[in-house]
Amino acid sequence: MKPFMLGFRRLAGGLALGLVLIPAFAAAQTAVPQASPSPEPPKAAASPAPFDGSSIRFGTTIFTNFTYTQAPTVKDVDGNVIHTSAFDVTRAYLNLAGSINRLLSFRVTADVSRLASAGATSATSLDGSETFRLKYAYGQVSLDSVLPKGSWVRLGAQPTPLLDFTETVYQYRFQGTQMVERDGYMSSSDFGLTSKINPPDDFGDIHAGIYNGETYARGETNNQKSFQIRGTLRPFPKKEVGKGLRLTAFYNADRYVQDAPRKRFVGDLSFEHKYFVASAELLEASDQVSKQAPLIRSNAYSVWTRLKTTIGVEGLLRYDSVQPDEKVEGRRKRTIVGVAYWFKTKAPLTAAVLVDYEGVTYPFAANRPRETRFALHSLFGF
Repeated sequence: MKPFMLGFRRLAGGLALGLVLIPAFAAAQTAVPQASPSPEPPKAAASPAPFDGSSIRFGTTIFTNFTYTQAPTVKDVDGNVIHTSAFDVTRAYLNLAGSINRLLSFRVTADVSRLASAGATSATSLDGSETFRLKYAYGQVSLDSVLPKGSWVRLGAQPTPLLDFTETVYQYRFQGTQMVERDGYMSSSDFGLTSKINPPDDFGDIHAGIYNGETYARGETNNQKSFQIRGTLRPFPKKEVGKGLRLTAFYNADRYVQDAPRKRFVGDLSFEHKYFVASAELLEASDQVSKQAPLIRSNAYSVWTRLKTTIGVEGLLRYDSVQPDEKVEGRRKRTIVGVAYWFKTKAPLTAAVLVDYEGVTYPFAANRPRETRFALHSLFGF
């Protein structure tokens, strides 16, 4: 697999470089002197809009579920062997977003989720309760006046480049996170300074920035920073069918401490159509938690598809395969099969329900039993 990954990384590197050069080339083209156009007739003076277009919006996103665990079984306090089951609210996002004027905007999102169970020696009255924490809080400066529409700069707690893109294609976060996040390789949010640039004619976009690297759940622990860049190319933006094809390359250069790398490379191929959406994703990672610790190289891939209909019914098929250490034989495998119904709503309103099966198997060396779960999930957002 290593020769394939090396070739893939070179191809993706060329893709990312090409994406970086697109806006520069476009800017150079626009800099060529043009013939003076005919002067436009004078326009009647209009009264300025109050606060130059200021606005504020409130919203929420709710993930609920009922999960039945077929395997592994556990014992209750009386020693009975049982299959656990539970109703839960996986996530509740409270969103506040708005604009100050045509250039400045902001977003604040609070994430409400359940606290991890505390140990028997440290249990408190809050054990198992829902906790309120910050997911996003950033200010944004629009670059539309100097770059193609949709370009901006952000500062604060914000989405990371890879998941900011792939989540909009996947759309099933309410079932669970994607492979790169669920298996601990990336976080969907972090603190940093980033910029997104849209090349002209909808050929894709480039999103890059500097982050703490410790995710939004923890503060910075040292002086090391994470550089992340994603380049997405849409080769045929004007073709009726071809416009759904997108090629994405992502790279994260970080360190746990000085000279102890934490690197991620991801290549993603996705295609969107009226009747199906599909994606194939490859990951290669290097982790060394300290200079004295061994360097661990891992790899993984995830393939999934959404089978769509015109009446709101969708099928979800997904398979993940993760090799935590290339020096140790054995892969962790995850299979997800589900049927969903998306209610007809007008954006930004959204609502859906999903019934699914999820099975996870671990390599023999991990000494962990197979996991089998059946669940009913729901999504409500406005």
